Order: sequence, then structure tokens, then C-alpha cells
Amino acid sequence: MNFINLIDSYKEEIIASTQEIVKIKSVEEEPKENMPFGEGPYKALQYALELSEKLGFDTKDLEGYAGYAEFGQGEETVGVLAHLDVVPEGTGWTYPPYGGEIHDEKIYGRGTVDDKGPAIAVLYAMKALKESGISLNRKIRLILGTNEETGWGCMNYYFKHEKAPTMAFTPDADFPVIYGEKGIIVFNLEQKIDSNICGSIKLIDLKGGNAPNMVPDYAEVTLEVEDIENFDERYKDYIKEKNNSIDINIVNNQVKVIARGISAHGSTPEKGENAISYLMDFLGYMLEGKCDICEFINIYNERIGFKHNGERIGCGLEDDMSGKLNFNPGLIKLEDNKIILTINVRYPIRSSSKEVYEGIRKNIEGTKLELVEGRSDSKPLYVPKDSFLVKTLMKVYKEQTGDINSDAITIGGGTYARAMENAVAFGPMFPGQPDVVHQRDEYISIENLMKITKIYAQALYELAK
Repeated sequence: MNFINLIDSYKEEIIASTQEIVKIKSVEEEPKENMPFGEGPYKALQYALELSEKLGFDTKDLEGYAGYAEFGQGEETVGVLAHLDVVPEGTGWTYPPYGGEIHDEKIYGRGTVDDKGPAIAVLYAMKALKESGISLNRKIRLILGTNEETGWGCMNYYFKHEKAPTMAFTPDADFPVIYGEKGIIVFNLEQKIDSNICGSIKLIDLKGGNAPNMVPDYAEVTLEVEDIENFDERYKDYIKEKNNSIDINIVNNQVKVIARGISAHGSTPEKGENAISYLMDFLGYMLEGKCDICEFINIYNERIGFKHNGERIGCGLEDDMSGKLNFNPGLIKLEDNKIILTINVRYPIRSSSKEVYEGIRKNIEGTKLELVEGRSDSKPLYVPKDSFLVKTLMKVYKEQTGDINSDAITIGGGTYARAMENAVAFGPMFPGQPDVVHQRDEYISIENLMKITKIYAQALYELAK
């Protein structure tokens, strides 16, 4: 397999290309003409397609929604589904989130792991196969989406206009191979606030979080307080007792309360620290009335806060294949006299969204909370372990890494693999590697960037030969 040796000669190109695409802030924005998800995702797609052409691939731009790069012949196609959009950067970065800077042999920036670095790795894996002149019986196509993090409009558009690959993998999760993914729903828990006053405290504003599928690292509330001195004393008592990351800023009789947490992917809420939960815990300490605001806070603290599996709010589902349900309160806001809490749930493969919704509705009966179902239900994915696709990718992983003990796994994350039949997630995170996806200081080590390029090259060869 001389194409593996070719990859080392591309090292500087791979690094530079990853840095350049990371510098493009491709968070979804307001649509523009030919830019359905805004200027950033469009620019990232154009960069990737132009690079693909320079590397000798045929390309196609599907109206700014998605694009692809391909080579080879044959009736069947091996696909790779990657995305170029990213979640918002959040706060607290050590290095610029869109700088693509290298420190300690790591490239830092939003998207280095999720999913720009892997997309670049696949491109250069394809280059190695093409330049080696090796004979293949299937075409290879890298499909590039621009809306994975916020709605999958890109893949919906792609599959309406293009034929699905015969088989595919997405480099957007974990190794060794992910043969199952939990179902995903996003919904709201809403409560109308008839009065925004609790004793001598008035609720002015409330907001927190960046996206439903991120553990929020920031939340804040603005209060109008009559007795500032007493409020400040109680705040100091709270900090002594809890030592949570809560700061207050007092201007005249207005108090802004800021809670800080640690971001993580919404599929693994236990790996982060939820700023909304910290804020609700603080407000529960400070407000002791029987108002609408207190009812919401108390329900949150008793049934949601710091619980990651829905066990206190009626949806603590679990199965033997994919484990426990994942429950992430991702966003909160005060709008039109309503507190709106947006929840991201990953339900087990053998369960259903209906079970989740029914369990929560039963749990909140008799309260003022209302469950507002989301518009989409991303059903669980399952590809048998003994399928050609899973067995081939497991073989490649073991040969390239020497890890003969790991087995195919299931996850709570949702990848492009569920956009078509006969697709699975394959990398780029290795077992035991720190999870930096959707977190500040996201990075990919240069060593791992080169390693995944070689893994993807062999995988494409084995699937397409």
C-alpha cells in the first residue's frame, strides 16, 4: 500500500489546509443569495471545493447547500460525509478560536476536530489513492455539508438532488466504528409568567447558552432589587456555601447575575458543567417566594438541574445496546412573558420520542410547565456489526492502530451517517483521547491528523477496491 507512504509527503500541505479552513468562521448566519446558511458556511464550502479542484478531483457545488469532490469509475460509490459548519465558539479560549494557531504540535480552533480537520484528512487520503494509480472498482466521493450543527438542511438538499452512495462513513465521532446512534429530539419546556415580581425582586431578563446541542458555559439574569445590601449579603453567603462560579454586577438597583460553566457536546452533558443549572441553583437560594418565577426555578432544580439522564423528569430511559438517555438543557430565555427552556435529548436506540414526550408530560402534570414538541425527530441509527461496512472498517482500524481489543460502539451523538442507508461513523477521536468537541480550546494534534489521514486512505481503498 504505497499510498500510505505518500501521505507523509503531504504533511505540510495537510497542516496548512487545516489551518486555512479553520480560519473561516462558519457558524450559521442569516441566509443570503446563494448562501442558504450565511456567508461563513458558504466560504468554507468554496474553500474546500477550490482545494479539491487543485488536488485533481471533479467537484460540484449544490447551490451553496452542499458540495462534493470525487474521482474514480464504477456504478457503485463509496461516500464520505463531512461537514464544514461549526457551533459558536463560546468563551474562555486560550488561543483565537478562528486562528488555526499551532501550539505544542496541536492545531487550535473551532472545527479542528468537528469536522474540518477530518474533512481535510479525507481529501488528502483521496489524493494519495489517486496519485498512487491504484486500481479501484468503485468511485469515491467526499460529500461536504454546511448545516450539520443546526438542522441538516444541507443533507436534505443533497439527497433530493443526488443519488445516495452505495455505502459511506462519516469522520465525525469516535473510533473504532460506531454502528449505532441514539435518537435525537429538541423541544421546549415553557412557562408563562403572569407576574415577573417576587417580593422585592423583579425579573428583567434571562438568557443562557449558545446552541441546544452544547452544554451552556454562560447564563445570566438581570434583576431589579429594592434591598441591594441584603441581596449582596445573601450572595456572599451563597458563595461561601456553594463556591459555584457566580458573579454579580450591581448598578444602582439593577443586578446582573452571571453564571459560568464548562461547555461540552450535548450528547455527553456529564462531561460539562451547565451554567443554566448553576444559575437556577443560585436563584433558588435567593428567591423563596411562591411566585411563577419560583415555581419554574424549583421545578428546574428538583427535576432537571445537574441530572444528565432525565431520571427526575419522567424520561430516564435505558437499553442494553446504547445505555441511558442523555438530557441537556441547552438554551434558556425570557420572551413574551414566558420562560423558554430548550432541551436536547438523545434517547436510546430501542426507545422512541413518543416515550420521552409521554413520560415528561405525565411528570409535569399539575404544574404550569408546557412541553412544546420539536419539529424533527432524528431516528436512531443501527447497522449490524457483521455487515461488510462495519467489519471492513474494524479491520482497517485494528491494522492501522494495533488496537486489537476495542470493539464497535454506540453513541449519543448524531452524525450524518443517519442521513442514508448503510452508513456509520468512523473516527476521528481515538479511545481515551480528551473530548474537545464543542468545547473551548478545541484542537487536533498534528500526529493524530496524520494518523487519521492514513486510516481513511486505507478505509477508502478497502471499501472501493
